[in-house]
Amino acid sequence: MTNEKTVEQARFIASAGRKLKDHVFSIQSGLHSGRVCCQGEELSTAQVQMLMTLHNCGKSTISHLAEKLNVSPPSASCMVDRLEDKGFVHRERSIEDRRKVVVHLSKMAAVQAEKMEEAVLAAFLDLVEKVGPETAQKWCEVLERVEQVLSKQERVNNHE
Repeated sequence: MTNEKTVEQARFIASAGRKLKDHVFSIQSGLHSGRVCCQGEELSTAQVQMLMTLHNCGKSTISHLAEKLNVSPPSASCMVDRLEDKGFVHRERSIEDRRKVVVHLSKMAAVQAEKMEEAVLAAFLDLVEKVGPETAQKWCEVLERVEQVLSKQERVNNHE
């Protein structure tokens, strides 16, 4: 049975995690309205997330993108369609398996994603400086442990 203190800690971590996620998304989008204007095109937060996911993982299948973004494959496919229409992504047949279609960023989108990544890094640098070196060190240690636990859980889930 989970004790009250553990529940309260979990609640706080979830709340702080949402604030951090919202902070990152607002930096990536450059706006707090949930939509970003990129190269003259308006993008939703979900579309920005997809661009950043592709930026981080390179070429990807629709099913892999859906899994990473925690959406259904049809939803991911619709997002890709919209981004493709706007010139942000391209689809092509996989060289290894001609039955598969892979998605990748256009050159223009890759430049935009890199700028967003740099803005996020700058914001985290500012945050780390504000919390101070001791807190930043503790934060790194905690996140390292969280990353280990999540990686182990991911390995277990992939073997099921």
